[in-house]
Amino acid sequence: MKKSLNSFELLEYQPNRYPFLMVDHVTKFVPGKYADGYKNFTNNEWFFPIHFKNNPNVPGALQLEAMAQMLTIAITTLPGLKGKITHALEHTVRFKREIKPGEQLILKTKVLSWKRGICDGFAQGFVGKELACEANMKITIPEIFENFIPRKKKCQKKTVM
Repeated sequence: MKKSLNSFELLEYQPNRYPFLMVDHVTKFVPGKYADGYKNFTNNEWFFPIHFKNNPNVPGALQLEAMAQMLTIAITTLPGLKGKITHALEHTVRFKREIKPGEQLILKTKVLSWKRGICDGFAQGFVGKELACEANMKITIPEIFENFIPRKKKCQKKTVM
């Protein structure tokens, strides 16, 4: 089994597309355990001219999105989950440094648990060896999770005489 995904192969497992695809390459992964890779930020990213004019840097929301997308790959590479849609449930994120044009965000994610369509995970983003961001995350595949939500029983109307 191949243990990395190039920019075209990862599209089979990650439903986001340009301009919101925040992963360029998956360097290694073990389905259901972890996924590592990177995102290159070039000078012509759509957000640099507006975030910020004299100090361009990667918005925190997009750093979080990159980490969440890489964690998604750790789950969607499991058998039968290829390309499934994921949703965020909860994120606690910490930003340590700005990411500038021309830098590469190295992403490392770990699945802490995977039960009933919910993934508890941890992610870190590095520029070189320097920690730039990290997050504790919960993501879900709604298609699986919804099977575990208790359904209300329909009550029958009783007539009183």
